[in-house]
Amino acid sequence: MIIEPKTRGFICITSHPDGCEKNVLNQIEYIKSQGKIEGAKNILVIGASTGFGLASRIAGAYGSDAATIGVFFEKPPAEGKTASSGWYNTAAFEKQAHKDGLYASSINGDAFSNEIKEQTIALIKKDLGAIDLVIYSLASPVRTHPTTGVRHKSTLKPIGAPFTNKTVDFHSGEVKEITIEPSTPEDVENTVTVMGGEDWEMWITALKDANVLATGFKTVAYSYIGPELTKAVYRNGTIGQAKDHLEETAFTITDALKDIEGSAYVSVNKALVTQSSSAIPVIPLYISLLYKVMKEKGLHEGCIEQIHRLFKERLFEDKIPMDELGRIRIDDLEMRADVQEEVAKLWKQATTESLPSIGDLEGYRIDFFNLFGFELAGVNYDADANEMVAIPGLDQ
Repeated sequence: MIIEPKTRGFICITSHPDGCEKNVLNQIEYIKSQGKIEGAKNILVIGASTGFGLASRIAGAYGSDAATIGVFFEKPPAEGKTASSGWYNTAAFEKQAHKDGLYASSINGDAFSNEIKEQTIALIKKDLGAIDLVIYSLASPVRTHPTTGVRHKSTLKPIGAPFTNKTVDFHSGEVKEITIEPSTPEDVENTVTVMGGEDWEMWITALKDANVLATGFKTVAYSYIGPELTKAVYRNGTIGQAKDHLEETAFTITDALKDIEGSAYVSVNKALVTQSSSAIPVIPLYISLLYKVMKEKGLHEGCIEQIHRLFKERLFEDKIPMDELGRIRIDDLEMRADVQEEVAKLWKQATTESLPSIGDLEGYRIDFFNLFGFELAGVNYDADANEMVAIPGLDQ
């Protein structure tokens, strides 16, 4: 079938298997070009199929020759209907990993559930024995709590007062003002339940109780802080409350891992085009301006460059560099004073007419479609594509 991008709001409802494969192979080649990383050898990535999670799996496998298990919740293909991009990403990664003699296996299901945790533990025991690194990179908007059975939905809202600022529709290029009404206490509670640290801690507790964590084990969850421009809706909003909880959980997990010399960290990453960030009001405009500034300064990084730097220069150092709150910062280039000053200046100038010249909306748009396997160089989108792609190492 000929596969074309079809969008609905901030998501693309089709994905291209050949384009997703090309995207994965490009990331693999980048990691291989950077030399070896003295890192973990058996890695579990929770949320492994897109964005930072996928980049983490690739960096571990091709930087450190690590065996990897990926957990995700993706839609398989059906005749005449494409799979989700994460499905095709994983299929491409595992096909190449197996070809290169690397262990790679996956589990598709609700990572919040007890059943998927048990299935993952059984797979670790069967194939790896123990793991020395867990990457926690879930970005689901909903969570059914495994204990109560209650379904919680996260929200992206300010706390205390409405938030009004500019945003951009990256499909049309229209810059417009948006007002987001404030959250309720229930919104905050639900968002923390979905996106806070509880499930991360549940995973590590289950893995430790099952004796599948190696001595010196590390775990990392991903977070974001962002600039003053987005503070009201992001870091000071409902999602910021969840990120605060996630960051606090790192200390709780570290305490629980003392007997195996284990540790938990939060890595604060750069603003990038992901399926999650595209949904956050104001962020697309900020990213389009940020991309322009960072590219002009030679500082721009995508997911794979960010995670390579995390693995190569932070996570496996004898003394891991952290900020005053105990967080690893690989958003350091984004948050440089000269970068933020320039973005803030451009923000004031941003209109529908000026954005094409002062921002990088085209770079944003291309990165967005790349997530779904579209607009990648070297892919013939006019040719028939086989949508019925299987994941070689999927644990049924």
